[in-house]
Amino acid sequence: MTRLRGTLMAAAVPLFLLAACAQPGTDAGAPGSGSPRSASAYPQSGDELVARVESYGGFVPPDRTVGTLPSISVYADGRVITEGPVPAIYPGPAMPNLQVLTLSPDQVQQLLKEASDAGVKPGTDFGQPNVADAPTTRVTVRNDQGTTQSVAVVALNEAQANDPMLTDAQESARATLAAYVKKLQELAAGDGATASTPYVPESLAVLARPWTQQSGGEPAQAEMAWPGPALPGDYLNPAVKIGCVVVSGADLDKVTSAAKKANQMTPWTADGQKYLINFRPLLPDEKGCAEFKGNR
Repeated sequence: MTRLRGTLMAAAVPLFLLAACAQPGTDAGAPGSGSPRSASAYPQSGDELVARVESYGGFVPPDRTVGTLPSISVYADGRVITEGPVPAIYPGPAMPNLQVLTLSPDQVQQLLKEASDAGVKPGTDFGQPNVADAPTTRVTVRNDQGTTQSVAVVALNEAQANDPMLTDAQESARATLAAYVKKLQELAAGDGATASTPYVPESLAVLARPWTQQSGGEPAQAEMAWPGPALPGDYLNPAVKIGCVVVSGADLDKVTSAAKKANQMTPWTADGQKYLINFRPLLPDEKGCAEFKGNR
């Protein structure tokens, strides 16, 4: 029996400084949103992000969502990176099960062309439904002219039909965007012709916070010695004591090997201290710990 890891990641790890001032249906916090560049400069490389779907907020403490993975990331060379299934056990595996498959150039171009019709553009009004504590879905697309558009929609899948706070036009806009997200999800799942393979990152972000004794009668977890760079690294937010260090090269092999023997609640020991660690593979467009200080 398997299930997706997103729920565990949201419950176990964090996201600060949400763009609370953004208008409904837009994402004011997305760097470069709506800014064009010459077509000759696009794409700069296969690692360039062209589409992404991610979720944030909702009834989850903000200090528990740092490092949450996007549900779908599509790159200029056709790679689609998403989370695969994991065993339905608790505690879950320490490392997320990221999978990658490759779309054809025609498939990539088609989904980018359909993005505007789906409402991923300035001015689309998705409204604010009568739903409390629901997550926000953000969809970002970069077209072949180098223009980035991003929309953020509260309760995209949680709002009820005939919500009194939504107009017919807003409900229609939501349904259209939801259908586009579903299509992206189906592409990420593959059509059976192209098998997905494990995503092997070039570097790994290690998000560490002080380990505390678990309550509620949970079974004790065996300690493991930390084999990587010094913890906790640089604090993303000193108020909540979550540090971040990037592991690569020879250290990456040692850390990955150790993580395969651990779970999400394993106490890691380093320099006389215990830490609870979340392992966050860096995606091709991500550069380091700074990724987790902003609006994601």
